[in-house]
Amino acid sequence: MKATGIVRRIDDLGRIVIPKEIRRTMRIREGDPLEIYTSRDGEVIFKKYSLMGGLDDFAAQFCETLSKSTGYPAAVTDRDTVIAVAGGGRRELLGKHISQELEQIMEDRKIYQQSAGGRCVFVTDSGESFCAAVAAPIIAEGDVLGLVLFVTDGQQPTGETEYKLAQTIAAFLGKHMES
Repeated sequence: MKATGIVRRIDDLGRIVIPKEIRRTMRIREGDPLEIYTSRDGEVIFKKYSLMGGLDDFAAQFCETLSKSTGYPAAVTDRDTVIAVAGGGRRELLGKHISQELEQIMEDRKIYQQSAGGRCVFVTDSGESFCAAVAAPIIAEGDVLGLVLFVTDGQQPTGETEYKLAQTIAAFLGKHMES
């Protein structure tokens, strides 16, 4: 654990303000769920809670199937990181923070498909050479939980099949999270 030197008081309703700098670096947005842990030493620890986090194995199986059936690497993200990858780039993508462009695609709630010769929307914020060929938001009960991605090196354009598959899997995962 790293000390920040910031001290805050709890108000009469039991609230505490997490400083803006910490929220920005930890990518905590208004409305994000936080899980609360306590230790025997009296520590209170807040951790970002991912609804998609429990689907790691399930999402990995979907990615494997999508990749085998299309020939494209496939990935599933939560709101912040890549949680499952199959078909290439696993080491470079798994567990990495997603790019600002993918966050914007989630906010727009529309399926993105790279056009032929269009600019590359990087999957991670580290600027690796992996681009999102198709990105379909996973929406459950009106909340965006993540994305289903087909990944490319920027050279191979995807077709209608990959678009429809990403759309279908995203809808399925959204319905699965609602039940």
